[in-house]
Amino acid sequence: MSKGQRIVLASRPTGEPAPDNFRLEDYDIASPGEGQVLLRTIWLSLDPYMRGRMSDGPSYAAPVPIDGVMEGGTVCEVIESRSPSLAAGDIVLAHSGWQSHALVDGRGLRKIDPNLAPISTALGVLGMPGMTAYTGLLAIGNPQPGETVVVAAASGAVGSAVGQIAKIKGARAIGIAGGKDKCDYVVKELGFDACLDHRDADLAAQLKDACPKGIDVYFENVGGKVFEAVYPRLNNFARIPVCGLIADYNTIFGPDTPTPKWANSIMRAILVKRLTFRGFIVTDFAAMHGDFLRDMGQWVREGRVKYREFVTEGLASAPEAFIGLLRGANFGKQLVRIGPDRS
Repeated sequence: MSKGQRIVLASRPTGEPAPDNFRLEDYDIASPGEGQVLLRTIWLSLDPYMRGRMSDGPSYAAPVPIDGVMEGGTVCEVIESRSPSLAAGDIVLAHSGWQSHALVDGRGLRKIDPNLAPISTALGVLGMPGMTAYTGLLAIGNPQPGETVVVAAASGAVGSAVGQIAKIKGARAIGIAGGKDKCDYVVKELGFDACLDHRDADLAAQLKDACPKGIDVYFENVGGKVFEAVYPRLNNFARIPVCGLIADYNTIFGPDTPTPKWANSIMRAILVKRLTFRGFIVTDFAAMHGDFLRDMGQWVREGRVKYREFVTEGLASAPEAFIGLLRGANFGKQLVRIGPDRS
């Protein structure tokens, strides 16, 4: 029996995850039963939501159990199939986690056509991050021509798409990112109107200059000090899709989540400015998947939406890459190449 490798959750982190919260182990690769397929992982997606799965507090999804395989989206090759809808050699989008091989029910997989786009994009601009940007911005933010859209983590997989879609819809796009290189990329390559470095002490003043008419849509990926700088600039009736809070993930998933000292000020702004905050999970908008694939696929082919991938090599690199992702070390969509791409 052949051996595979997987990374499991060895312990739950307190605060920031550490390498010893993960364990790399070998396991036997089994053959598929009736209706099952055996997958070989090519690409693994690393995403901030995984931090929440490492904790066992209340959330919208069950946590990864101790000694369970870390959760994650994957692009895989079918090695062996006993499913009538899939054959060996097919490339599929799966959710098989941090492992080299997986035995799964063939009904939960979606075929990928390697001729349409690089297969890695099924985990990025043409996958969950891209759909998160598309649905959150259009269904909640609803940007209008001439309005100002601000997006945090603007060089990342979600934020980069948000700003480009905002431009397509005729709005101004202002990004916030970490460091000059990322900000230059957001403006010069992605076409945002401006990008501000969240590390600068005068971020609030820079936002005032960049958004002289205020902010109509703020796509929230970060929270923390970035949100504190943004919220005084929100216009009456501004819309705030809340996608993520990566700056606070290592504290809000702890046992004692602190109440921000400025919470009362935010509540007053919500009332007086009639703000709309809506948290969302991409699956809330499953009905928009067809529209997303049609529109985003066309925009990518036309070069109107660009993307960048940040790749580490080998399954063993995943824990450090994930820790780096939470610190903002990635530049673009964080992927791990686990096996050769023969598509």
